[in-house]
Amino acid sequence: MTPDTLFSIANPIALAGWLTLAVGIVTNRPFLRDRVAGLYVPLLLAIAYTLIILIFWWSAEGGFDTLANVQKLFTSPWVALGGWVHYLSYDLAIGAIVSRQIMERGLPRLVLFPILPLAFLFGPIGYLGAQILIHTRKGTAQ
Repeated sequence: MTPDTLFSIANPIALAGWLTLAVGIVTNRPFLRDRVAGLYVPLLLAIAYTLIILIFWWSAEGGFDTLANVQKLFTSPWVALGGWVHYLSYDLAIGAIVSRQIMERGLPRLVLFPILPLAFLFGPIGYLGAQILIHTRKGTAQ
C-alpha cells in the first residue's frame, strides 16, 4: 500500500467523522457527537498514525531541532502522511470537544457554524474561537 492510497482512505474516514459530528449536533445525539465523532473515529485515525510513525519514522531524515530539519522530515511521503493523519485525528477530536462544551453550557448551536469549519481547517483557531465564546458568553446551563 502506498502513502497516496492511505491518504485517499484517511480523508473520507475523517470526513465521515465530521458529518457524524454535524448530525449529532443537529439531532442532539450526544452518542454521535461524543462517542462516534469524538472518540471512535479519532482513535481509528490515531491507530493509523501510530502505525505509520512506528514503521516509517526511523528511516526519515530530519528532526525537530531546527525548522530546516522539520522541513526535511516532512519530505518523506510516509512522515508527511503521518503528519496529515495526525491533523485529521486531532482536529476532529477538538471539534467534538468544543461542540460538547458549547452545548453543555447551553450556548446556541448556531455558534458552532463558524467554529467547526475553523476547527476542521485550522484546528487551533477553531479551538481558540470556541474557548473565547465559552468563556465570554453565558448559556442556559451552568
